[in-house]
Amino acid sequence: MNQMMGLIFRSALLVGACTLGIAGLACASPGAQGTLPAAPTVQPPTITRVDLEQSGVGYPIYRIPALAVTSKGTLIAAYDGRPSSADLPSNIALLARRSTDGGATWLPRQVVRSEPAPVGYGDPSLLVDRETGRIFLFHAASRRQGFAGSATGAGEDDPDVLQADYSWSDDDGLTWRHRRITAAIKDPDWGGIFAASGQGIQLRHGAHAGRLIQQFVIRYRGANYGASAISDDHGATWRMGTLLGPGLDENKTVELSDGRVMLNSRAKPYRLVASSSDGGETYVGLRPEPQLVDPANNGAIVRFDEAAPMGSARARRLVFSNTADSTSRRNLLVRLSCDDGASWPAFVTVEPGAAAYSTLAVLPGGDIGVLYERADYRSITFARFTPRWPHECR
Repeated sequence: MNQMMGLIFRSALLVGACTLGIAGLACASPGAQGTLPAAPTVQPPTITRVDLEQSGVGYPIYRIPALAVTSKGTLIAAYDGRPSSADLPSNIALLARRSTDGGATWLPRQVVRSEPAPVGYGDPSLLVDRETGRIFLFHAASRRQGFAGSATGAGEDDPDVLQADYSWSDDDGLTWRHRRITAAIKDPDWGGIFAASGQGIQLRHGAHAGRLIQQFVIRYRGANYGASAISDDHGATWRMGTLLGPGLDENKTVELSDGRVMLNSRAKPYRLVASSSDGGETYVGLRPEPQLVDPANNGAIVRFDEAAPMGSARARRLVFSNTADSTSRRNLLVRLSCDDGASWPAFVTVEPGAAAYSTLAVLPGGDIGVLYERADYRSITFARFTPRWPHECR
């Protein structure tokens, strides 16, 4: 049985409100108590951690991590540098760091975008075009209003409209240029919109292979919706898909083994999921996923092997991260699925204590990287480990 789990993962079978781990049975009521039971561990996990930033060193506060692996294998981490804990329209700087050794060491901090107050740039999300090598760094840009207060309309010079921008790099993240796409993707009837921080995806298979997808959160008639910003020409043009909701917040997508796109959204007490059969244009079947307890916190979902052939067992492997607690931002887990997210039979506890936003990347060689907010937002931390897939995946 130890072989089945390897060094760091615990196989689990959900039975009602009980989790059967390899060393015993733990039961709880996630909805009532707030935390899924942790399956007993046989051996301690092997996780390496590096703090990229700590509050007060350079900037008072660092928040909102994004992570990607470039076409050259470089790791790029992006995040906010904040003067306080306040969101936009605060005078936030968009920052990045690069690692060329798999996250063991990180090159000096880059200021991707920063201007004097009242301008702010924040909430980064990274997306890599595997065909061209271009790196997109989506973010929101504000002057007088943030998400909640943003005016309707799509005027790209309107100081009361929260703008949709991205920076892009064609030299592996060494230098960046900037573009505004508010008018292209925002319906003038909508209020605030912002790119859901973390990462976007590129479809690799099927009729929409090559399509770039970045998730957004949209404020419309007093409620929050999700939708996919889509490009079929490597980012030359962008359009927004159909709204899904209400009730969504920061949401992510992943390509499934049959070519569908699954959406996974922050929500309380369970994550919300839906699926798309048209490459992210529309989503159907929005529902809570009771296996994924959530306190309404930003998480991440990625396909373990994006290049795996459609329909193969390897293509069905997914990786998911969030704080598995229905009331508090704590207990950061990374879960594994062998069946396109129908079940999550293995997990590792990355941070048992206070943690918040997290994002994922599969590194060259198959290790998993997690960039997350730690210790009550005092650190941006990178963790790395080698997954051992459970018996169900073999």
